[in-house]
Amino acid sequence: MPNAIRIEQTGGPEVMQWIEVDTVPPADGEVLLRQTAVGLNFVDVYFRNGLYKLPSLPHGLGAEAAGVVEALGGGVTDLTVGDRVAYVSAVQGAYAEQRVVPADRCVKLPDGISETTAAAMMLRGLTAHYLLRRTYRVQSGDTILVHAAAGGVGLILCSWARSLGATVIGTVGSPEKAALAKEYGCTHTIDYTTQDFVAEVKRITSGAGVPAVYDSVGKDTFEGSLDCLRPLGMMVTFGNASGPVPPVEPATLSQKGSIFLTRPTLFHYVAARADLLSASDELFAAIAKGAIQPAINQEYALIDVAQAHRDLESRKTTGSTVLLP
Repeated sequence: MPNAIRIEQTGGPEVMQWIEVDTVPPADGEVLLRQTAVGLNFVDVYFRNGLYKLPSLPHGLGAEAAGVVEALGGGVTDLTVGDRVAYVSAVQGAYAEQRVVPADRCVKLPDGISETTAAAMMLRGLTAHYLLRRTYRVQSGDTILVHAAAGGVGLILCSWARSLGATVIGTVGSPEKAALAKEYGCTHTIDYTTQDFVAEVKRITSGAGVPAVYDSVGKDTFEGSLDCLRPLGMMVTFGNASGPVPPVEPATLSQKGSIFLTRPTLFHYVAARADLLSASDELFAAIAKGAIQPAINQEYALIDVAQAHRDLESRKTTGSTVLLP
């Protein structure tokens, strides 16, 4: 029997259990995957600790994985047994050796994209895609601010934005992370442990501010991020690593320059299969031409996912982390 991670209650990393599960045949419109690599993301922590609500308990965790199609449900015509595929799902449960998933959420992997790369890049890479190409469409000559620039999404944002001709300012938490962010395309780094990032952004932009801030940190950086924007700038808050952002008075946005505020999520941008395929094609093409450098800096056995969560929460990780079933 295959194994999977399940939680019976929310809490710390210790609530995750490695258990045997039944193999379930795929229903109409579904495929059964033998998963070979699973992505680790901070959103998994939110579901594990209860910040984000699971539909029921016990439940699985994990949003993205890659593997090989082992069986097809009825009506599936664009995939075949043996295809290498990857997916990202709004339904938690990717921490597993096998999984049944909707076929329309799976994308075939080009020959040049490994399953490990895909598992590390689907959620982060597609997130970077919608942030840079749809939420605020970065143009050549833009200067943007990326918080947590040495993190999984941050490194992709830095390298992809740089390839688009943008100048990237990134906040980091150590000199080592600053060096990593620069390696991946960050022009200017700000160590938030020793520097005032608002003052530094103003200095770098000669007081003008930036047209867009990409903020996955949340509570600790939100207020300062608003002050980094130029008039009519876009504040994109897409994560809560330091906790949820407090309520915002709409008049504040007017006072700070008629700025825009959005709290987007990937699954609205890829709800239509055509959008999922288009975004995936752009992502894989960017990887193939070197615009994005996959930074898989940690690998853990899936059974050791509790340690992976501890390292992620204590900010010991950089780039992407992959769990191997």
